[in-house]
Amino acid sequence: MMKMVVSGKTVEDAVNEGLRQWKVGEDRVKMTVLEQPAKGLFGLIGARQAKVELELIPDPAEEAELFLRDVLRTMGLEVELNRQMEEDGLLFNLSGPEIGILIGRRGQTLDALQYLVNIVANRQSDRHVRIMIDAEQFRSRRKQTLEELSMRIASKVVRTKQDVVLEPMTSLDRKIIHAKLQDHPHVRTYSQGDEPNRKVVVSLK
Repeated sequence: MMKMVVSGKTVEDAVNEGLRQWKVGEDRVKMTVLEQPAKGLFGLIGARQAKVELELIPDPAEEAELFLRDVLRTMGLEVELNRQMEEDGLLFNLSGPEIGILIGRRGQTLDALQYLVNIVANRQSDRHVRIMIDAEQFRSRRKQTLEELSMRIASKVVRTKQDVVLEPMTSLDRKIIHAKLQDHPHVRTYSQGDEPNRKVVVSLK
């Protein structure tokens, strides 16, 4: 974490000087008063300014973007990165000619990158921010594919009256299957097995 020691006629003056130098608001710093101001004899001899130590609180969004850009640079990828606030968190959209490398098989690389970015962004922050990473609308396309698969499997289970065990999936993909079928009138879902081979089972109610 970044720290600085600043002085001023008053504690408030010292803090304001530090905020001015860092160009941040008061909510982004932790303050420790090192010395209180003293007027001294006759207001002159032994006069002492206030001395304050300020510690900059990392911003999760900035930490996430810095880490993400560093990973992309290390991988030697030319990727355009845009960030936007969503209702349930902060979304980073990635795009570029080599984006398939970042997506990986069924989004596994993208999921791993998102997991790491969340750890880095929130490790020193007082407020938790959910970070989401998408690559050229992969997640919305993947969600649609899984939801369509869910309905086909549900119809098969109803028709054959036999359970269907899907192939191993990530927790995010399993969550989509469970959510899509949770209100289905004839089938239920549950997960079985251990990571990374945990699977969704669709069975009759």
